[in-house]
Amino acid sequence: MLKETTVNLCNFLLSLSDAVELACSSIAAHQIRTAFIAWQMAKQACLSQDAVERIFIAALFHDIGAMSPEDKIDLHKFELNNVSDHCIRGEAIFRLSPLFAPSAEIVRYHHTPWIRWTESIDTPYVLESQILNLADNVERKIRRDVYILHQEEKLTDTITKLSGRMFHPDVVALFRALAVREDFWLDIVSPRLCSIMPDSGPLKQGRLKIDEVRSLALIFRSVIDFRSSFTATHSTGVAECAKTLALMFGFNESEAAKMEFAGNFHDIGKMAIPNAILNKPGKLTREEFAIVRQHTYFTYNILNTIGDLGEIPAWAAFHHEKLDGSGYPFHLTSDAIDTGGKIMAVADIFTALSEDRPYRKGMARGPIENILSTHAGDNLLDSEITTLLLDNYDDIFLKINEARDVSKTMFESEFATLP
Repeated sequence: MLKETTVNLCNFLLSLSDAVELACSSIAAHQIRTAFIAWQMAKQACLSQDAVERIFIAALFHDIGAMSPEDKIDLHKFELNNVSDHCIRGEAIFRLSPLFAPSAEIVRYHHTPWIRWTESIDTPYVLESQILNLADNVERKIRRDVYILHQEEKLTDTITKLSGRMFHPDVVALFRALAVREDFWLDIVSPRLCSIMPDSGPLKQGRLKIDEVRSLALIFRSVIDFRSSFTATHSTGVAECAKTLALMFGFNESEAAKMEFAGNFHDIGKMAIPNAILNKPGKLTREEFAIVRQHTYFTYNILNTIGDLGEIPAWAAFHHEKLDGSGYPFHLTSDAIDTGGKIMAVADIFTALSEDRPYRKGMARGPIENILSTHAGDNLLDSEITTLLLDNYDDIFLKINEARDVSKTMFESEFATLP
């Protein structure tokens, strides 16, 4: 049952951090590698366990406020204008979760150079922001086409020259103490880095309780959906529709909560899709749609690598599968898709049809019913679940709109006005 479900906290965060950087292989694992550097510096400074956790979580998601793949790539190449914008958005996103909120100030100031600080380095969030700033700069300067031990001396010299201006001398000293060790550099670029960190335990809380999972769902639902006003309420609507349909179908409260969780994360793979495609006002080209089709593959793999989530990865990722095998990306047929996956497919298309999109207005009830009925008749959607939705259209649509209104208000009041 979901209320008894726990997941490994570090695995959960590492998988979601990886999802934020799906856009391009040139930035893959940037946040994870930055988190390792920052974690090692925090240990070198003999900081408290709470401080280590704050820094590590901040580093794992420090670029979360760069909402599009394009911005993330430009940021990594030191080419993004108004660098502080993503810091401000990142702080706002962090404050959505009790687990992340203590790290919000670190994210807000992780690009602030030392010469602009008026507070003492002994102020916790100043020191912690400086550690993240240096770790971020080191990782972004590492060339991925050059053997790491052929770069270490130049990287160390580059950071040292920034002492007193970009970084406090004490923070540079922490880095230099680590930089003399080959294992430090080899760990940063190791393909096994994600297995190193859970085993070594940078987080004191080994398992994540379901209430904390739900608070994190709010963060990542926002990251997925708040890239555009057209998608600002989509995952909210899908999650509410899936949960309501599941209860009506006979799922118990625990199983329905799993459906809600899966709905909130069903489009996390869209982190790999450029904004230019997601927000295109016209029909996608064949090449563009091929890029879109990867998102459910990534959704499945991201959630599946977390472990301990049971059916949730399949329920989240199979929403574009069709009962006749013509869907994507796995081309599953009816007998390979369980009821949760079939519910999610109906919830996703129903929610999408009722929303405004860049290329059309949200559809009225009549056309929506016709499309759903046709899909069920053509063996694309489950006919029993589709009939259940159509028979309860008013109640389900009301619940979806109530949930969407909450997300819309959050988007407009907290995020739409941010830089």
